[in-house]
Amino acid sequence: MADTHDMQDGKNFYFDVPQTCTAFPLKGSNALDWGMKNRLARIFSPDDCRTVMLAVDHGYFQGPTTGLERIDVTITPLIPYADALMITRGALRSCIPPEMNKPVVLRSTGGQSILKELSNERIAVDIEDAVRLNASGLAVQVYIGGVHEHESIGNLIEMVDSGNRHGIPTMAVTGVGKELVRDAKYLGLATRMCAELGAHFVKTYYCEPGFARVAAGCPVPLVIAGGKKLPELEALAMCYRAISEGAAGVDMGRNIFQCEAPQAMIQAVRAVVHGDETPGKALDLYHSLKSMEERSQYAK
Repeated sequence: MADTHDMQDGKNFYFDVPQTCTAFPLKGSNALDWGMKNRLARIFSPDDCRTVMLAVDHGYFQGPTTGLERIDVTITPLIPYADALMITRGALRSCIPPEMNKPVVLRSTGGQSILKELSNERIAVDIEDAVRLNASGLAVQVYIGGVHEHESIGNLIEMVDSGNRHGIPTMAVTGVGKELVRDAKYLGLATRMCAELGAHFVKTYYCEPGFARVAAGCPVPLVIAGGKKLPELEALAMCYRAISEGAAGVDMGRNIFQCEAPQAMIQAVRAVVHGDETPGKALDLYHSLKSMEERSQYAK
């Protein structure tokens, strides 16, 4: 029992200072509970409500793709430059040091390989395991217009409900099959549906023309996928255009870890996302950092 001897009454209640009640600045998130907002504020920088997520979950359907053969060797050095890490629970447990203090967006659906119909996924992570892993977000693939559209929407709904019970936000990932066109009409439909069904943020593709309409029509933050490996300037230009047209960040994988200088590239991407740097100047930064890395390696 607390010692009540010689207790003192509070003496300064600041009667003339109203209690602070600030709005949560992230798009579409002000009405969420405290724990949900806290996790989102770890993924999206409170300074600008943007994020540079590092996507390294490709192995769940592609196997040991180029750049991810040894996650412990190639990805761990990139973590300090990322705002969040998108990864599977198996790779997280086996390859990522537990001392890492960056938020994890946990890949939570799966079930098919590149040898089969990719849209035939199921929920692949129990919510209690996500809690055990201290996940800050849950990633669910949604295939609007795909063969298994209905099932993937069901996965999203179930994961949103589970996450809401535990204060963990859900990111819907708009999967686009070969038969679908990644244009503004389709992406506007897919992202809006995901948000309406409860996703707290959405990962989608950049498109030209019309991405500004896609972003404006989605009531929650959009982060863009990097997609296939592009030349560095093209990847940085895509990031710049997406941010300029309303994206809240990127969730980039191959355009970082398949680069000749991944550490330099992720810092260049950060310069665009968080510093509003132009693609040309960001490319100059990439080459400068790449040269420094090469000189450092040569010195060894």
